[in-house]
Amino acid sequence: MSGFRLIVSIVFALVTVSHCHKWPPKTKVLHIGGIFPINGTEGWQGGMACQPSAMMALDDVNSRSDLLPGYKLKLHWNDSECEPGLGALVMYDLLYKPPQKLMLLAGCSTVCTTVAEAAKMWNLVVLSYGASSPALSNRQRFPTLFRTHPSATVHNPTRVKILQNFGWSRIAILQQAEEVFISTVEDLETRCRESGIEIVTRQSFLNDPSESVRNLRRQDARIIVGLFYVVAARRVLCEMYKQGLYGSSYVWFFIGWYEDNWYEANLSQEKIECTREQMKEAAEGHLTTEALNWNQDNQKTISGMTVEDYRKRLNAELLKNGHDVNVRFPDGYQEAPLAYDAVWAVALALNRTMHRLAERGRSLDDFTYNDAVSAGEIYSAMNATQFLGVSGTVAFSSKGDRIAWTLIEQMINGQYNKVGYYDTQTDNLTWLAEARWIGGKIPQDRTIIIDKLRTVSFGLFVTMSLVSSVGIAAAIGLIIFNVVYREQKLIELSQPACNNVMLVGIVLLLSSVILLGMDGDTVPVVHFPVVCQLRAWLLCLGFTLAFGAMFSKVWRVHRLMNRCLYRQSTKSKEETSKMKEKKSRTQTAKAKVDWVLVGLSCIDVIILTIWAIVDPQMRMVENFQLENPTDTEKDIKIRPSMEHCESKHQNIWLGVVYGYKGLLLIFGLFLAYETRSMKVRSINDSRYVGMSIYNVVVLCLITAPVSLVISSQADASFAFVTAALAFCCFISMALIFLPKVVEVVRNPDRPGDGDDETDQTVSKEEEERYRKLQQENEQLQQLIASREHKLKLLNQRLLERNALANVNGVTANPAVVSPSNNTTNVSTPVSISGPTRTTTIHLPPAKKNSEVRFSTSSMEMLPNKTRVGVGIMKVHCTETIVTDAAPTTATPTTLVFNQEVMDGGGDDQDEYEEEECTTGVELIEKITDSPIFQRGSTRSPEESYL
Repeated sequence: MSGFRLIVSIVFALVTVSHCHKWPPKTKVLHIGGIFPINGTEGWQGGMACQPSAMMALDDVNSRSDLLPGYKLKLHWNDSECEPGLGALVMYDLLYKPPQKLMLLAGCSTVCTTVAEAAKMWNLVVLSYGASSPALSNRQRFPTLFRTHPSATVHNPTRVKILQNFGWSRIAILQQAEEVFISTVEDLETRCRESGIEIVTRQSFLNDPSESVRNLRRQDARIIVGLFYVVAARRVLCEMYKQGLYGSSYVWFFIGWYEDNWYEANLSQEKIECTREQMKEAAEGHLTTEALNWNQDNQKTISGMTVEDYRKRLNAELLKNGHDVNVRFPDGYQEAPLAYDAVWAVALALNRTMHRLAERGRSLDDFTYNDAVSAGEIYSAMNATQFLGVSGTVAFSSKGDRIAWTLIEQMINGQYNKVGYYDTQTDNLTWLAEARWIGGKIPQDRTIIIDKLRTVSFGLFVTMSLVSSVGIAAAIGLIIFNVVYREQKLIELSQPACNNVMLVGIVLLLSSVILLGMDGDTVPVVHFPVVCQLRAWLLCLGFTLAFGAMFSKVWRVHRLMNRCLYRQSTKSKEETSKMKEKKSRTQTAKAKVDWVLVGLSCIDVIILTIWAIVDPQMRMVENFQLENPTDTEKDIKIRPSMEHCESKHQNIWLGVVYGYKGLLLIFGLFLAYETRSMKVRSINDSRYVGMSIYNVVVLCLITAPVSLVISSQADASFAFVTAALAFCCFISMALIFLPKVVEVVRNPDRPGDGDDETDQTVSKEEEERYRKLQQENEQLQQLIASREHKLKLLNQRLLERNALANVNGVTANPAVVSPSNNTTNVSTPVSISGPTRTTTIHLPPAKKNSEVRFSTSSMEMLPNKTRVGVGIMKVHCTETIVTDAAPTTATPTTLVFNQEVMDGGGDDQDEYEEEECTTGVELIEKITDSPIFQRGSTRSPEESYL
């Protein structure tokens, strides 16, 4: 069908040429706008060659009288510098400055995106000669855009086909942060995923690619697709050289529309820190994919020229503009045919539109930015345009994209060589020449990695296994020793049951040494989880039994010590000296010891069972950094790995186990320190048990963190952990059992009593504490005697006071306080003739050194002694009964509370001392204003004055 359309177009052109004499002269002008990226430092400056090429096409179109009869095209253009903002400004300048434009030409994907998205608002069709962004294929976003430049996605099928051809299934992508490249990469990722090709990393950069290139090296990228403008490409190439990402082990894919000498151009202007030789060395062997921008057949095109004719004219035009093509082609030289054919496509579309509008009685002169009808005709005409141009067959897809073949080139010795073509429509890859690789072989897409398992060295494993075997044999021998000599008092008083449990724990701990040395070389992978579980059970239960037995012993000693100290502090010296601990109380309650061990063991069993069921430990392989082999090819790396036993929530389980064991260690250490000087006849090795606990705690504090730090070193970790285990076990056995074995060997026939010292001996600190308690007891007894003496003196004074009162004619029955009785009896006051008023004054609790003053005015009689709470008050001032009508010389009494007295206090109150007597008038006012005296209340005699 495409061939038929091509033939029709050619026939139509020939017919129009044969009747050219019928067309009127071109007197009217049709205006089109052009946006070319010429200057600038970023992006694509393809306007250097594309703008002269477009002007050549404009001249050729205007010279044809059969095209747009009566009209000629005029191009109004400006420079966008490949900047979207400047491009938008140029577009608005073209639109708002007369005359009106029928169509727009645009280049550079970033600028074309802005222009094409806005052009629909003015009913303008945009034709792009140099925009490859796949995003421009979106018809909803860019409904009036066509492109003579193929979409960048046309390269992706070619790239995937090349990757499959050479057997590469692992690539990396390096892109510049521009929309054209972002959308291209997204399409490439989709195609690679569908083809089973892994993208190991996707690196992006804005201006400086150095960090992105370094990341490619870290990811061991070998086949790399690069998508960036030519200025950024030179920076990438220099960084490639610095990082060594070139040569026989690497293949780079670059964009094919760079100039042939792009890698050595503008190095000084762009401040590239590499020489031309270095850039050439880094660029050697890379591949490019490029849509065919030049017609591959040397046949005449619609303009009447062949491709070679066009090339000569273009070179001459560029020379006129100051570009020495013999030295270097300007940017956009490869896309120049696309700009030439774009002008021809505009002319052909407008020519077709002119005839369609003429049928409606309209013309192109009537077009305005609000004319949707004319815009629709231009769009339809452009969509149907097809011709043979200098860039090949020009035709557009339904998305407005150019349909084209892809050229594959490879740089060899600084020159691009054509190696093949790829037809996307037929999926046909044609090789023109064999690709040449540095080193003579196809590079690999990855480093060949050989996994090497780090295991415990055989010699170390055998050595530690022998050591643990010796320890196991020693522990079993000591168990037999305990059983054989259990009747001897030396063994009997050492709690052989606890010792045997401790030895069983040591056997379990030493057995785990062998399991810790087993790895992938000795255990199949399927059985490795079983080894993991056994390790955990042996270590946890072994520690609990061994340390738990020591803990139970020192716990008993601590309880006995506290019991002894309590009795010594609560009994008199005579009773303490007579007390002897009976045998039934000093012997170990075996059931209690067993329950301690059973309880600790049950906690372990519960934790380990839940761990094994809920989150079992499995084989986990830890991989380390790649290492270079010593005598093999450089594309081979050694990846060391190491096996570990881990579960999903390993840290949580370890935290539970370590926390529980840590608390046990801390408590055991505390008990061992508290009982460091204690000797108990029924546990004759308690001091050695304490020393063993110190040994266990210190080794655990050292081993646990260090083992975590060196866990990635097989030999070091195994040697350190197993040596610590063996050392701890051997030291504990030596401290506790060696003295017993020596004693039995020396005196095999003597039963022995184990320890000739006293039953219980407290430490110096406890003795000092006992002595202080005795001194304090003596002081308290002296104080009690002193208080009793003072009470006797008080009674004598009360008797004297009563006698004095009898002499003065006042009879009173004082309350006498008995030292042995804390109750106080208050007598009933004597009635006095005359108007009197009885007032009850309550004395509340008072603080130390506070004063309470009261007056005897308006009272009947103040007893010589009265009880305030449980305190005793002395009154020595003269008491005079005074009536309300005739107050005379009332004498108040001042009391000083030398000690805080609470209402209803105890027996340890101080007496109140007499201070002074003052006039009653002043103190009556104080009594009235003071809130501490309450009138009219009724309380017990012990709390009131009557």
